[in-house]
Amino acid sequence: MTNAPTPLRIDFVADVVCPWCAIGLASLSQALARLDGVVQAELHFEPFELNPQLGPEGQDIFEHLQQKYGMSRAQFAESQEAIRQRGAALGFTFDMGARSRIYNTFDAHRLVRWAETAGHQPELERALFRAYFSEGKNISDHEVLAGVAESVSLPGAQARAILASNEYAAVVREAERFWTGNGIQGVPAVIVDRKHLISGGQPVEVFEQALRQIAAETH
Repeated sequence: MTNAPTPLRIDFVADVVCPWCAIGLASLSQALARLDGVVQAELHFEPFELNPQLGPEGQDIFEHLQQKYGMSRAQFAESQEAIRQRGAALGFTFDMGARSRIYNTFDAHRLVRWAETAGHQPELERALFRAYFSEGKNISDHEVLAGVAESVSLPGAQARAILASNEYAAVVREAERFWTGNGIQGVPAVIVDRKHLISGGQPVEVFEQALRQIAAETH
């Protein structure tokens, strides 16, 4: 007689222009694949804005990181290469040549919230990471966002209508306040069953071990 997999709610708090969030999701996904039959994950994607002040034109990435962290050109190049290598090891492509600007992500978060109601949230989150990091697209642009939605079988006309309105704006703001109010100051933040926190773009083994332990304690 085999035990049924342990159901775990996993809230993945992230921003779609955060490279460590893309790495964290790829890593978490591989950990969950290893835990097939042990854990039954209910995955929810939650909004966090790294740069809520950015206008629609965005900002040059190096200029942005230089202002934020005092990063030199050499440090920037080293950081970008480290991120590219971590992604490649997990099967995720960072095309640093295609991606030169960082953008406001509030509208992307509105679409991700809508996608949850339509049952396509994980697919849309992954597609947004690919659109931005692998293809260098402007994911604050409404046509780009609608196209990404269509690529995961969401209706483009509905996506455009949502983006043209304020739909899901209040619910995204409320979710952002909830997570920052509960101490989330950096992303990715992986919260399991609303009580266990795993911070950062951890290696697959770290996610696997943590989730295995939580499942054993929960079972």
